[in-house]
This record gives sequence, C-alpha cells and structure tokens, in this order.
Amino acid sequence: MTGRIFRFGVFEANEASGELRKRGVRIKLHSQPFQVLLMLLDKPAGVVTREEMRQRLWGSDTFVDFDHGLNTAVNKIREALGDSASVPRYVETVPGKGYRFIAPVTPGAPEGAAETSTVLTEPHELPTASRRLVRVLLLLIQAMYAAFYLGALANLSEIHDIFLEARLDPTIFMAVLVATAAVLIPVRLYIAGAVAFDFPQLPSKFRTIFPALLVMDLVWAVSPFLLIHHVSTGLALGLSAPLVYVPFAQRSLVLMYSVNRSRKD
Repeated sequence: MTGRIFRFGVFEANEASGELRKRGVRIKLHSQPFQVLLMLLDKPAGVVTREEMRQRLWGSDTFVDFDHGLNTAVNKIREALGDSASVPRYVETVPGKGYRFIAPVTPGAPEGAAETSTVLTEPHELPTASRRLVRVLLLLIQAMYAAFYLGALANLSEIHDIFLEARLDPTIFMAVLVATAAVLIPVRLYIAGAVAFDFPQLPSKFRTIFPALLVMDLVWAVSPFLLIHHVSTGLALGLSAPLVYVPFAQRSLVLMYSVNRSRKD
C-alpha cells in the first residue's frame, strides 16, 4: 500500500501505516482521529470545514452524533500532539467554520517510493536549540536587514555616483533599490513583531512569502558593494558571501521557532 508521509516539527504521520510518530516513537492515535489529522495535514494553513470532514469521514447517510464525534477526534489529536485549543501550536479552531493546521508541514516521499533529496533543510533535520536563542537570532537578522535598507536610503546620492562609476544605469538600479527597500522594511517589521509577540502563525505566513523574500534577499546580498567608497572590493565580496546564506539560515530558524514553540526553554 502506498501513502504519503507528513513531517511537522518532531512528528511524522504515515498515511500508509496509519501511524503517528514523535522522534521515531509511535504515539497511540485511533483511526478516526488519524484520518481527521490527515485531512488537516493535506491542507496546511487552510481551513478544513466541519462539513468537509463530515462528508469525507462520516458520510451523508451515517446517522451518528457527528459534532460529538468530531470534537472527540480533534481532542484526541491535540492530546497526542501535546497541543492546546486556547494556545494552539498545531490545530487551530476557526470559529463557525472548522479547523486549520498552523505548523509548517513537509510532505515526504510515498511509502515504497525512493526518497528524493532536497537542498532546503527539512524540519526533522534541524538541531534542538533554545527557543529564546532562536527568537533572538531572528530578531537580529531583521535588525541587520533593516539597517541595510535605511542606510542605503539615507545615502542615495552616493549610491547614485557608485552606479555611474560602475557604468550601470542609475535609473534602473536606483528604482530597484528604492522599491525593494520600501517593500522589505514593513516585511522586516512584521517578522520582528511576530517573533517578539510569539505569533503562532508566523511559520505558515513565512512559508508563503519565502520565495519572493528569497529573491529580494539575494539581490540585497550585494549591498556591501554600496560601501565601495569606504571598503575594498575584496572586503565587500567577503561580506556578500555570508549574506547569500542568511536567507536560508533565516528559513531554518523560522522552522526551529515552530518546533520549539512546543518546548519550554
């Protein structure tokens, strides 16, 4: 039997075997709650309505106390995950609609299929770290980027001259610089605020913006060359190299932030 594998935090749900595991150790979860969990995992960050669950798992011709059965199933899921309805880390109740899985989910290869490698780090590959340390590092990254944007915007005339000296069209490159800085400043403020206030939906929101954010961050990785009047070309190149890695490190930290929300410092 083939089936998907869903990984989230320290957990892994195997569709084929009907097993939920935490760090490789099987956790008891009966069939119906497990099927509800699979529906939520199949639509991460999206709302799965109670009616969808009734149609798929109970059927329209089954005369049972559906509300009680679903509430019991969700409670069993939360119990297995160590989750809470009041402060959800995994399963969030959407009043009047249904439920939403809010932690990042990484689909794995189906059972019986060859595993494929990925360049990006997966949640289960991340090391264990203090939640406080993860949050501090995320805040420092946002502050670093904000300093780049504000510093560039404060020295537009000098940057204009740098583009001229490099025989680059100042009109195009200045427009890109100003536009990306104007977009990224509120993004950095949002991420910093979400980390500071321990916003549980940050990982799912970050996953949505990551592709576009990655492109702009890689563009800004060459920002040390905007200091070429004050530093050598070699130093600017040396500073740019780690900035290429920072967007990927930030992604890993956001995944660790999600996992570590379920742990005490």
